[in-house]
Amino acid sequence: MDQSTIPLIIGIAVLLVVVIILVLFTRILGLWINAQLSGVRISFIQLIFMRWRKVPPAVIVKAMITATKAGISISRNELEAHYLAGGNVPSVVNALVSADKANIDLNFKSAAAIDLAGRDVFDAVQLSVNPRVIESPPVVAVAKDGIQLIAKARVTVRANIKRLVGGAGEETILARVGEGIVTSIGSADTHKKVLENPDTISKLVLGKGLDSGTAFEILSIDIADIDIGKNIGAELQIDQANADKNIAQAKAEERRAMAVAQEQEMKAKAQEARAKVIEAEAEVPKAMAEAFRSGNLGVMDYYKMENIQADTDMRESISKPKGDSRSSSSEKDND
Repeated sequence: MDQSTIPLIIGIAVLLVVVIILVLFTRILGLWINAQLSGVRISFIQLIFMRWRKVPPAVIVKAMITATKAGISISRNELEAHYLAGGNVPSVVNALVSADKANIDLNFKSAAAIDLAGRDVFDAVQLSVNPRVIESPPVVAVAKDGIQLIAKARVTVRANIKRLVGGAGEETILARVGEGIVTSIGSADTHKKVLENPDTISKLVLGKGLDSGTAFEILSIDIADIDIGKNIGAELQIDQANADKNIAQAKAEERRAMAVAQEQEMKAKAQEARAKVIEAEAEVPKAMAEAFRSGNLGVMDYYKMENIQADTDMRESISKPKGDSRSSSSEKDND
């Protein structure tokens, strides 16, 4: 590198440093002059130290000017600490100004805690001044007569500043309102009473204290619309009747199967008995032959036995009706 160019490079570097310092000085000087003209007492050195602490001086100075013009006393250290903790300094200051104008008791510590809790403190103050209307989703409930009703409600709420930290949100309010609507409709004897006096639902739900433990205060609950749905009672009765019918059919089928099994068992026993009778009848000639050989049965005794059997068959045929005789003859043929 040429020795003659070294002083030139040094001069350019010094010039750049001077320009940067002048730019920063001009910005800080402008903020300091603006603060002094607005009545905010802050030193020039403190603005420089803010840069070193990674705190934007413009944000802090603007917030202090806004608070001073509104007559609110906030120290620089409080604003810097809230910024370093991850808070939204402009939102907190704007919330304090709005709360002061609306005569709402809100100090810096409470506003900072609400902001660090993840809630929009400025929106909460606005909601405390101007209540918001929340529309609930359709709530389905069934009266005691089995008729289904579908209700929609409009809930007017106002923010409760004291319960914003740790209080439940809008989802909890809507869930509790839906539960109250289901309870009130379910306790009605008929759906007609609910349709005639929907304000009874509002009164019953409001009396439950649904806003306890939440970040809101319920001002009113208005039933916007009620529609008639299905006849749940009739459908349940139909389902029960179908279930009873299926059970009765199953039991009848079970009894029929048992009857068929018993019939088959009786037929098997009858066939077994008939086989034993046939087997016994087959032994009769043998027994008679043995009786003839042993002399225990004579010819005249045999004829008497045949005559008695023939006489018995004749009497049985005379005593039976013609239909029975035909049926008995057909049974013999079948056998």
